[in-house]
Amino acid sequence: MSLRRAHPARTLVLLPYAQLRPLATRLWAQQFPDGFAPQFETTQNWSTAMGWPRPGATDIAFDMAQDTLTASALLRAAGLGAQQDALAGLLVQAAHQLGPLAAARAPGDRVTWVLEARDAAVTGMESAVLAMEAAVARIAVEWAGQSAYASDLLFDAGIRDGVDCLLMVQGLATDPMLPALRQVWGELMTSLPLAVNPASESGVDASAIAWHACRDAEDEAHRTAACAIAHIAAGRYPLALVSSDRALTRRVRSMLEGVDVQIRDENGWKLSTSHAGAQVMALLKAAVWNASSDAVLGWLKGAPAFASSVAELETAIRRDQTSDWRRVVQGTAVQKSPSCQQCHAAANAVRDGLQGSRTLTGWLPALRAALQASGLWDYLNTDEAGTKVLAALRLAGPALQAWEALSQQALWSARRMDLAEFTHWVNQALEGASFQPPYPLHEQLVILPMSQMLGRPFAAVVLAGCDEVRLNPSPEPPGGWTAAQRAALGLPSRDDLQAIALAAWQHALQTPFCDVLWRCSDDTGETLLPSVLVQQVQLARGNPPLAEDPRLNRDLVPAPVLQPLPVGQLVPVAHLSASAYEDLRNCPYRFFAMRQLGLQSVDELETSVDKRDFGLWIHEVLKRFHEALALRNHPDAAVKLQLLDEASVATTESMGLGEGEFLPFAAAWPTVRDGYLRWLERHEASGATFNSAEVAQTQRIGPVKLLGRIDRIDQLADGSVLVLDYKTEASAKTAGRVKDPLEDTQLAFYAALLPNDTLQAAYVNVGEKDGTKSHAQPDVVEARDALIHGIVVDMERIAKGAALPALGEGATCDFCQARGLCRKDFWKTV
Repeated sequence: MSLRRAHPARTLVLLPYAQLRPLATRLWAQQFPDGFAPQFETTQNWSTAMGWPRPGATDIAFDMAQDTLTASALLRAAGLGAQQDALAGLLVQAAHQLGPLAAARAPGDRVTWVLEARDAAVTGMESAVLAMEAAVARIAVEWAGQSAYASDLLFDAGIRDGVDCLLMVQGLATDPMLPALRQVWGELMTSLPLAVNPASESGVDASAIAWHACRDAEDEAHRTAACAIAHIAAGRYPLALVSSDRALTRRVRSMLEGVDVQIRDENGWKLSTSHAGAQVMALLKAAVWNASSDAVLGWLKGAPAFASSVAELETAIRRDQTSDWRRVVQGTAVQKSPSCQQCHAAANAVRDGLQGSRTLTGWLPALRAALQASGLWDYLNTDEAGTKVLAALRLAGPALQAWEALSQQALWSARRMDLAEFTHWVNQALEGASFQPPYPLHEQLVILPMSQMLGRPFAAVVLAGCDEVRLNPSPEPPGGWTAAQRAALGLPSRDDLQAIALAAWQHALQTPFCDVLWRCSDDTGETLLPSVLVQQVQLARGNPPLAEDPRLNRDLVPAPVLQPLPVGQLVPVAHLSASAYEDLRNCPYRFFAMRQLGLQSVDELETSVDKRDFGLWIHEVLKRFHEALALRNHPDAAVKLQLLDEASVATTESMGLGEGEFLPFAAAWPTVRDGYLRWLERHEASGATFNSAEVAQTQRIGPVKLLGRIDRIDQLADGSVLVLDYKTEASAKTAGRVKDPLEDTQLAFYAALLPNDTLQAAYVNVGEKDGTKSHAQPDVVEARDALIHGIVVDMERIAKGAALPALGEGATCDFCQARGLCRKDFWKTV
């Protein structure tokens, strides 16, 4: 300024990134506490402060929400509308890379750049196979060439008249605008490199760098947090934390927040990964016409307007096991509950508002109305990330008025889109925007990219993720440009990017205290080596020893878990099913947890068809078949075959089973069907006739009511009752059930449900490989009497406060949902 006799207030200092502004202002105030100060700005901030026009309807805005729409419109105009979904992202990426090159030319000289770039952009793309890529490159050049940029004000004569001196501070990479600005500003402009040549490796105190080889990602996260805490405890802050691994950064941040470290996160995270963004996407996914029950419930459980009723609706849906939302209202449990029906109707009213096809300017009010109706609008407006989500989607914010004006002039303003296209746009908008939490007043730790450490006086730095995968010494150039195209266009080459990465690494190592961490294995157990950059420094310093583990050991007093011995007299048993009593016999603790307390795991409703679904399907098919067969007089084999096939088709439709997912079982059905008909012929030849199927039965034994649904009841030739229970498991397993009548609960329990003194019972194994076979339980009456006596005794003991220990063994424990409660794996050995 003194050389150019420039007044400080008329001096403009352009910084490479905004985080340097408060530092530069503070340093100037320390040196010159009195008088005027220069304007410390970035190009974008200064452009906004000067009231420079926002990007126009066809300009590159460097905003995914807007640029994706413009890119699709340009592709349609170029006759590539059929490929717009696949090419729009590539076009935006290419335009964002070419934009800075076009902006480096004065607006009047930009036509010349376009003429040069047209040929350069398609270098090596003469083959017809690359026609799409060439078209994208050509459109990107034209788009970049006709766009206006925030930096255009630097070429404006009126702006130059108000500035005595322009100082361009360069970061690690040279700004491509320098040559053009020198021509325009002449002697009024100068540039200053912020990055000085790094000291030689031998000039850095080797003891200032601690090397940490970690076992895996979790060990690396723990050590990273420990290193940060140690530096802060020693008074070495502000401290920089650098890591390209977002998962590792989130883990470390969580641990540091737990000990009240004041964190300034300059990386932030994508809005698509925020809770607010997830809420908006959940609403849109729940609005599709074929939404699953899981998808709709996922939205409803986060919507305040449904908070009081969604729990009851979810319980009813899970009781009905309805995975398709369209069929929820047909469920028995839902139909019995007026509040569930009301909640279902209210949810559908919100979903109906997001149907159809409309323009983007029509979709945004519809989304706003849906958010308001579900109670999410107020939540998003009070949440810090939520306000960013609303601004990114142009639903609220200071730029809303400008967006509304822009949307009337944009190329895409009249294009209609359906819900899927609108959801895709919302997802891209949230993916392209980031959220930085508010900065603390006095930060102790700063999370930032390595390149933005430049020019900032950190007391120490923790460099995490320095393995061969996450710290690549030769970064892959972004975009799909070839080396020849990059050279012709003036884009940075791989060598340029490698030099920048090396300079950032060397600068980071100049920090007074430095911790370098890498993991020795990835999540799959594969061995990882330290980055080449790490190995080069270690080799130059004679392979210094690894640092000690910064974590401090602490003595823990052993606290073994004792076997739980709950009592259940305060939770009286009023109803008892066969499966519940089976739980009591196998493991009293499981009975207490899952039957008396009613605890259960919450699984997804939308699951693939498995063996259990096939079993339920078989039960329903045979019920329909025998009820239809009972209405026929002496049907022959052909009629039986027809009735059984009709029952299978009707059951498949009623259960809503898709053809694709049910295909493996449908392929096995003819064999199963024929085997069952052969068994039925033999069964009927013995004089047995069908009586009822799937009929609910109850029987009271003292204060407890037994309840159950018997698969099938037949009447034998002598008039006695035969209880049948279908099984689709392996035949050997079914045979094992009847070996010891006192160990089998199910048939004895079903016998106890009936008033008959004498009866017979059998399992019917309906299989593909071995056909259909009966496995009779000859001692079912004795087993029933013993079971009734056992129920009476067990219920009396529970009522008197008998302990219910976890006695399960083997397979009972292997698939037990209560195992995490009983903590059997951690019991104290007595």
